[in-house]
Amino acid sequence: AAKELGPKGITVNAVAPGPVATSLFLDDKSEEQVEHVKKMIPMGRLAEPQDISAVVSFLVSQDGGWVSGQVIRANGGIV
Repeated sequence: AAKELGPKGITVNAVAPGPVATSLFLDDKSEEQVEHVKKMIPMGRLAEPQDISAVVSFLVSQDGGWVSGQVIRANGGIV
């Protein structure tokens, strides 16, 4: 899609978030499970929704206008 839409000035990207502190992630997990996941993340915490929205905001801004055809892994360094 990035190759097809690029000539029209349209960028195409995807954001692949890691674990985010929302009900979607937290509701079916015990506190022990959540702590285990946090320990796997080099930054030591779950993402907040604002962490992910900041990446999206960058991609749709003029500053992100040269980024296209990418998957941005916003995951705090978790592999």
